[in-house]
Amino acid sequence: MVAAMEPLVLREDADCVATLTLNRPDKLNALNPALFVELRDHVDALAGQIDTVGCVVLAGAGRAFCAGNDLAAIAAREQAPTPQFQAETIDAIEALPQPVIAKVNGYCFTGGLELALGCDIIVAGEAAVFGDTHGRWGMAPVWGMSVRLPERVGRSAAKVLMYSGRRIDGREAERIGLADTCVPDAELDDAVRTLAGEIVANSWGTSRIDKLLLASSARMERGEALLHERTAPFGFPDDMAERMSSGR
Repeated sequence: MVAAMEPLVLREDADCVATLTLNRPDKLNALNPALFVELRDHVDALAGQIDTVGCVVLAGAGRAFCAGNDLAAIAAREQAPTPQFQAETIDAIEALPQPVIAKVNGYCFTGGLELALGCDIIVAGEAAVFGDTHGRWGMAPVWGMSVRLPERVGRSAAKVLMYSGRRIDGREAERIGLADTCVPDAELDDAVRTLAGEIVANSWGTSRIDKLLLASSARMERGEALLHERTAPFGFPDDMAERMSSGR
């Protein structure tokens, strides 16, 4: 009898928060096509679960968030279902209607960093190590690094990180705006749990509208974005009247 293979991505739901955990701890959660397929399945499912899931957490099992692309998988010419599958999966994470928190412990390199950058919020432990190692391996970013990293830290800081391959810890990541929050490693789980709880306590409809407004305004000139917001292009949350009448 063949033993069932351990899932490469675990999902756990609690208190209206879905946690997706990359589950290759022996490989520091290095990314191969099979992991991306499982991750995409979960992300696509979550996109349709807006009534039961108000926040998503992306994490890594063991002592790393994600060490980046699996070089052995590249050498073996393992292929994703389509040429742009990995990049489109990160796009799908970014486009989820729910706020997404990256819980970063340990290594967060290259492809792993691109995954984290697809999330709305990055919370890091002090011992987290961030870096873009494309240059070390003679590779070039194709999953969004050149767009999302400067959006977070500015073009100049992005150039330093990308050109040098420099590794920075959680505190430095927080200082330059790569991580939104950095906490002692022993407090990382509680910090993410508290933040996710604060998010799901608010109107999920407001969070969805906020995400849509932020995404659309990023593509507009400032004056246009202000006018766009005033038209309430995405409507108002279904629970607006109930929340106002209850005083929540």
